[in-house]
Amino acid sequence: MQQQSDHQLTGTSRAVQLDSFGGPEVLDIREVPAPQAGPGQVRVRVTAAGLNPMDWIMTADADTAARFGLSLPAGFGTDYAGVVDQVGDGVTGFAPGDRVFGGALSRAVADFVVIDAAGETAANEAHHTPDGVDDRTAATLTIAGRTASTALAVVDPGPDDTVLIGGAAGGVGVFAVQLARIAGARVIGTGSATSADFLRDLGAEPVAYGDGLADRVRALAPGGVTAAIDLHGTETVHTARELGVPDGRICTVAAQVDGVSAANGANAAVGALEEIARLVAAGRLQVPIAASFPVKQIRRAVELQAGRHVHGKVVIDL
Repeated sequence: MQQQSDHQLTGTSRAVQLDSFGGPEVLDIREVPAPQAGPGQVRVRVTAAGLNPMDWIMTADADTAARFGLSLPAGFGTDYAGVVDQVGDGVTGFAPGDRVFGGALSRAVADFVVIDAAGETAANEAHHTPDGVDDRTAATLTIAGRTASTALAVVDPGPDDTVLIGGAAGGVGVFAVQLARIAGARVIGTGSATSADFLRDLGAEPVAYGDGLADRVRALAPGGVTAAIDLHGTETVHTARELGVPDGRICTVAAQVDGVSAANGANAAVGALEEIARLVAAGRLQVPIAASFPVKQIRRAVELQAGRHVHGKVVIDL
């Protein structure tokens, strides 16, 4: 805690930044001027930042970074949780001491983030953290929760549905499986052999991905599959089509397939993220934290998350 006090006294703060695009090896912790809240903004003292695949994908090379509007030097991470410690002129609805969570595009792994109080996208938003939701959990909700909610809205599952979810053990899968179950649907989730127990705990029936997937799904669900969400690539899309699922009830997240809708978390319905937070607070939705790391171990944390074999979410503590 003494380090944080010194930062505040000197007007500096820590932020993970990169001076060149690349892998985890380009990430460094820098001393930077502490940002200040301007009119219509709040400053958040970040306590935890959740990692997502998009964090390292969009900073891996200059062309991808440009598509997200990033330039060097760049920050890192989008999901955050913390406490409001400054409120700019004209802000209503937030006060110093309020616990909040949200998104700050490629700048969340830092002691402070400044957010537009009226921001409504994952790139720039703040929401009140409900009682009963700790900061580590709150820091995992924004990107994965928004994406899962958008995908569920496409396929619109209900009690009469059997939904096939590809890549179900990943960060978005954790939310998609549980939201589909809350909607009353039966869920079959693809994953590796080592993820089977994890998927069962989420409420999904596990099935191994790879050659022969359609036959394995038929054996599990002889009555058929009625909807599908592919969170990883296109294998689940092709399997769903083979099983007779119409394109209108298939959704992708990480790939584009002609005739199939692609979910973008930026298009989540108003209130979707707050509803997910309420479900977490009520104990109806669990968010497994696979690992947490102090910020000084940011490279190690990103290496683990980028390996794509972690079950649940990876969080940075600040």
